[in-house]
Amino acid sequence: MAGKIVQVKDTTFESGKTNIAVPITGKISTDIISQVKQALNHHPDVIEWRIDYDRDVLDHENYLDTVDHIQSLIGNTPLLTTFRTAHEGGVSSLEDAEYFSIYRWLLENRLTDMLDIELNRNKATVDFLINLAHHQNIPVILSNHDFQSTPDETEIISKLKRMQERNADIGKIAVMPHTSKDVLTLLNATEKANRELEIPIITMSMGDLGKVSRVTGPLFGSTLSFATVAEASAPGQLTVETVRKGMATLN
Repeated sequence: MAGKIVQVKDTTFESGKTNIAVPITGKISTDIISQVKQALNHHPDVIEWRIDYDRDVLDHENYLDTVDHIQSLIGNTPLLTTFRTAHEGGVSSLEDAEYFSIYRWLLENRLTDMLDIELNRNKATVDFLINLAHHQNIPVILSNHDFQSTPDETEIISKLKRMQERNADIGKIAVMPHTSKDVLTLLNATEKANRELEIPIITMSMGDLGKVSRVTGPLFGSTLSFATVAEASAPGQLTVETVRKGMATLN
């Protein structure tokens, strides 16, 4: 079905089109800005700022300076802000209260164009943040990352449907394959979910085995692929050029 189209600045998320996001993983402001400039040379559709890498993420003054600089550079390219917790593959750990505090501050001050929220955080916290984001007209990606295994097809689809029911604008699932069959499971689930859900979805099979899933989005229905120009933020990420060429070849 995938009838909903999400427009963020100049980037459209819709079935049949796969955008490319470059994660920014700098630990200090100068490195963050340097990575953004490098990423923009490759013309991504989205800049993802992985703020769990930022050593000064809790310093509001420094954060404001950094995000203002980022926005001045990226223009009409959307900024997706993500604090990936250690439990889901990030580099920092936060209790629910800290996670809530950072995201609430970001949303109240409209410091991002899109926000990634982890599905498995405290339900009341997640629901509040989604409502606040929508009040601020900021689209939400509800996400879930399994770095241990690939659930069966039914469970993957069920999680994506749950994201839709929780009022996500976009649903995201990342899984870890151990066999080629696991990769096929993710791709089959993506194709089926893309037909059944009304929201755009993002899916990927991680690691070397899952690399193919990062270029097959237009075929199966994933609307965003994460690609690198510097340090990868997840196992199996390909370069922007590799993803772009792969998608063009398959499409």
